[in-house]
Amino acid sequence: MRTNVDLDDTLVEEAFRLTTAKTKKELLNQALQALIQTRKKKNLLDLAGKIQFADDYDYKALRANRHAVD
Repeated sequence: MRTNVDLDDTLVEEAFRLTTAKTKKELLNQALQALIQTRKKKNLLDLAGKIQFADDYDYKALRANRHAVD
């Protein structure tokens, strides 16, 4: 998608120093990926304490069985 954007030069310069990006396009793609990753983590944290597991749920047994299948 082609878009024209007016960016803060100071922010762009700092972002280049903090990343391995070589172009503004690459820099913006990295920024968008970081934003998405951060928001997804936040959404998972919002679920903390809201998920009810079955009384007989045994995650340790599931972990032990997972390696037997591999």
